[in-house]
Amino acid sequence: MAASLALTPAQAAASDAVPLRVATYNIHAGTDLDDVFALDRQAAALRSLNADVIGLQEVDRHWGERSRWRDLAGELARRLRMYVFLAPIYSLDPAEPGLPRREFGVALLSRTPVLTAENHEITRLSTQDPDPVPAPAPGFGEIVVRVKGHPVHVYATHLDYRPDPAVRSAQVADTRRIMAEDRGPKILLGDLNAEPAGPELAPLWRELTDADPGAPTFPAQAPVKRIDYVAVSDSVRVRRAWVPESTASDHRAVVADLVLRGRGR
Repeated sequence: MAASLALTPAQAAASDAVPLRVATYNIHAGTDLDDVFALDRQAAALRSLNADVIGLQEVDRHWGERSRWRDLAGELARRLRMYVFLAPIYSLDPAEPGLPRREFGVALLSRTPVLTAENHEITRLSTQDPDPVPAPAPGFGEIVVRVKGHPVHVYATHLDYRPDPAVRSAQVADTRRIMAEDRGPKILLGDLNAEPAGPELAPLWRELTDADPGAPTFPAQAPVKRIDYVAVSDSVRVRRAWVPESTASDHRAVVADLVLRGRGR
């Protein structure tokens, strides 16, 4: 008598699980921890991660001399052969008529085509205004990619850097509201400028799991704080996470191997 080929429910769920490697990296406008332009080193560091989706922070596009007026996300995407979406926080008139707009924000790179992309507004305290007040501003990027039939929402963010956590608290509330509008697997990639136990981040952990890499991320030379994150919704399992050594930026990256749970979850 032939053996049955039927799978148990647990085996079926396991067979339908889909692996996905993601990373987040603050590229410091293309410069290393000594403010030396280092896009070649950053591209090599990112290539070595072999990630399927990457969230980038502090990304210049034709912004200024510090990044040699280049389109950093576009260049990295071409070198890594990935699709790209830039979500500017600032989009300013060019220094001279006829030149591209000066933009700065976050970006998402993906090995698979981007199905949809959106630049959401969250509360910000502008660095371009001499007397800023908290107000909605763009720069919370979201893409939807399809991974072996699974639509996945991936977000890139960069929260306020100032010691006062008030703006970060407002940004966390905005983030939760925006992410709650989506269904299915969700992955948040970003520089949150607060350590995991920071009270302003506590509401995030109600819906998301921190993919703890077990190592600090900032500053890159001898890191003492973990302020860079991969966080996932309950339909995503974290297999492992780690922090590669690199001084190509002033931050280190965080990489996570994830598993999207069975279809319909």
